[in-house]
Amino acid sequence: MENKDIFTSMQALETQMGKVHGDLGSLKLEVKKLVEENQRLRLENEQLRKILKRESAEGPLSIPVAERADIPALTGKEAMDVVGEGYDNLARLYHEGFHICNVYYGHLRTEGDCLFCLSFLNK
Repeated sequence: MENKDIFTSMQALETQMGKVHGDLGSLKLEVKKLVEENQRLRLENEQLRKILKRESAEGPLSIPVAERADIPALTGKEAMDVVGEGYDNLARLYHEGFHICNVYYGHLRTEGDCLFCLSFLNK
């Protein structure tokens, strides 16, 4: 082999190594994203299991649609109690770690407090 052939071969090998290094970096970033998503889903799943376990122990909380027709319309103080109950339910969901704002409603809060949710609660 001549010196020129050796140099060309080394240059080709260096190019291939650079490509492999780039591919490895891309795969590393993809694995990182997948691990983070997996952790987020595990936390959300754990929260949902806790809620399901608590609600199944408390019994059903909702009224079937067929039974709602028999309930008279609420007025005055009764209506205020229902509004307070809805607010309490949203506050409970927020404190359990879920978004209640229109931007991320129902998603798990992973990074602390959400300003949209807090402003919604303070209205």
